[in-house]
Amino acid sequence: MHPNERQSKAPWNAAAFQASAGNGLLARVLTAVASIVILMVAFILSFVIFAAVTGIALLAGGYIWWRTRALRRDLQEHPPGGRVIEGQVISDGAGRRTE
Repeated sequence: MHPNERQSKAPWNAAAFQASAGNGLLARVLTAVASIVILMVAFILSFVIFAAVTGIALLAGGYIWWRTRALRRDLQEHPPGGRVIEGQVISDGAGRRTE
């Protein structure tokens, strides 16, 4: 068996998948229309996915904003910077304090 014979017997090289030399105008028009339709569907699908991700991000941000409103209010009423407690912890690395 020659290498060319083996290649021609591959399933993807079947006659049904090979373009004929005499492609007419109708085949080219149908190919162009099919390509345009596929591109439009891909664009619409990507737009829907983008809109869904944006909506989920807005919902998550709104939820976090809503849940932290009391904390923001407390920080406005009592800003940090009042009493500062300074200290030093000496540790041996095992989590036990040493004096």
